[in-house]
Amino acid sequence: MSLEQEPADEEADPLDAFRQFFALERDVLVLSAAMFAFSLGFQMTSRYMAEYMSALGASVVVIGLFGTVSNVVSAVYPYPGGAISDRIGSRYALTAFGLCSTLGFGVWLAAPALAGVSIGPVSLSIVAIFAGLLLAQGWKSFGLGATFAIVKQSVAPSHLAAGFASTETFRRTAFLVGPLVAAALFYPFGSSSGEVVTAFQVILLVAVVFGVLGTVAQHVLYRADEDDIGTAFEGVSQLLADLRAMPDELRPLLVGDTLVRFANGMVYVFFVIVVTRFREVGLTVSLPAIGTVAFSPQSYFGLLLGLEMLVALLTMVPVAKAAERVGLKPVVALGFAVYALFPVLLISAPPDPAIFAVLFAFSGLRFAGLPAHKALIVGPAERGAGGRVTGAYYLLRNVIVIPSAAVGGLLWDGFANPLTGTQAFAGDPTLAFTAATAIGLLGTAYFLVFGEEFEAYR
Repeated sequence: MSLEQEPADEEADPLDAFRQFFALERDVLVLSAAMFAFSLGFQMTSRYMAEYMSALGASVVVIGLFGTVSNVVSAVYPYPGGAISDRIGSRYALTAFGLCSTLGFGVWLAAPALAGVSIGPVSLSIVAIFAGLLLAQGWKSFGLGATFAIVKQSVAPSHLAAGFASTETFRRTAFLVGPLVAAALFYPFGSSSGEVVTAFQVILLVAVVFGVLGTVAQHVLYRADEDDIGTAFEGVSQLLADLRAMPDELRPLLVGDTLVRFANGMVYVFFVIVVTRFREVGLTVSLPAIGTVAFSPQSYFGLLLGLEMLVALLTMVPVAKAAERVGLKPVVALGFAVYALFPVLLISAPPDPAIFAVLFAFSGLRFAGLPAHKALIVGPAERGAGGRVTGAYYLLRNVIVIPSAAVGGLLWDGFANPLTGTQAFAGDPTLAFTAATAIGLLGTAYFLVFGEEFEAYR
């Protein structure tokens, strides 16, 4: 599949991704189907991992470490992933990454079988969860920089936000469907640890099936006749050069974004725990001709995630269009503010399902600023350098964010003095979430004061 396209002066059509898909253009169909399959698998599983680990006996600190390892993978994988893709070609890279993710889902599925085996104080099932993570995120390592570069080449500078809204709309449709599927699969089960484990294994089995279908489809149907094979990775010197070449306009955005993402990373993995265990928020409704329907906290969490993504999909395109009138900076700042405020609102909310629905609908607004955020990252880059600028930006941000989940876990659960073994800090969930909000608001304020507007949107 050729990635080269002529620059377009027309406005990006946010529904173009769907039109191409339903027109059944072969390469678009293959890549779109694979993107949907793996995104669906990730969304059915990743947001529930803390609940799964808790049911298997993991402590809050261990769950925080899981989030930190996930941050390591997110930071480390994309750059070598792109180098591998350039070296062996997109077809084989897609197949390898898809196979890794599918195997990762399988390892998570099998983890409870190892619960009776321990390595010191740690259950082997928890070790398997960490091992599965290294595999499950394989497919996500492909194409981040390329996606940014393609949009930059294909869309006029003044319509970059709308162009990113087009790609995000299709991908995040799976983000909407995935949690709803998880909610339906959780519905027949209760809230005990054993039932949570069984329900999540059913979800993982579905994720494995989607992973197999996505991997086979992209390998068999992908046309590799125009697949470019690049040269070998030039080494760390190339990476350092890319970091030094980052446009000056990006530095205030990078600082603010990193603070906001660090804050979100402190508590993101624990959102499910707040709903299912800290507040135990379920939903019971009476429906005509059906009667009373009771959703467990685990099932209701999936509905909340679906609501969050529905709001994101409904607002993403209009907000991207609005950015063309008011500028990128205020839209990005809006997304940052939602990221920052959500943790303290969530942890302090009473256990009322209606209030939690409003909160997760509010959380969906953070995605509304995502296309503008991406446009602000890639916009200042020189033509032909969008992928490298994007890769350098995300690598630096994600490396700094790595310890965030572990920090959040320690603030939540406390820690002991390693010398005496006595409790050095008791920990408190409200403290962890409040600290996250404080750091997020600091990042938002920094960006509002020092951030620069992309010239095409002024």
